[in-house]
Amino acid sequence: MPLLSLFTAAALTLCQPGPRDNCVIDGDTFWLAGEKIRLSDINAPETHGAACANERALGERAKARLLALLNQGSFALEVPPRATDRYGRALRIAVRHGRSLGAQLVSEGLAEPWRGRRSDWCALLAGGAATN
Repeated sequence: MPLLSLFTAAALTLCQPGPRDNCVIDGDTFWLAGEKIRLSDINAPETHGAACANERALGERAKARLLALLNQGSFALEVPPRATDRYGRALRIAVRHGRSLGAQLVSEGLAEPWRGRRSDWCALLAGGAATN
C-alpha cells in the first residue's frame, strides 16, 4: 500500500457542531487537515444513530480511544486499493510503528475488522462478542 502522508503529533479534539478540521467523529472516522477520513480496515460501533444503548456506549469508548491513539504521536495514513467510499470519505489505514491503529482498536474489543458491511452491534453485544 502506498504511503499517503505522515502526520506528527496531530492535536485532534472531539468534533463539535460547525466547521470541522482536526477532530474525531466516531471510532472509525475523523477529520484531519480538512479531509474526512474513514479507517478502512475496521468497523466501530455507531455513536450517532446507534441502534441500542450498548452500541452507543461502546461507540463512545471507541471514539475516545481513537482520539487518544491519534494524539499519541506521529502516524502515517496509507491508501488502500479503494481510496474513497460511497459517501466520498477518504479511506485510509492509520499506521504507527508498522501497526494499524484500527487493529489496536480491534485488539481492545472496541471495533471489528472491516468485512464489507456494518455489523449488528446490538446483537453482538447481547451475545458477549465485544466485552472490553
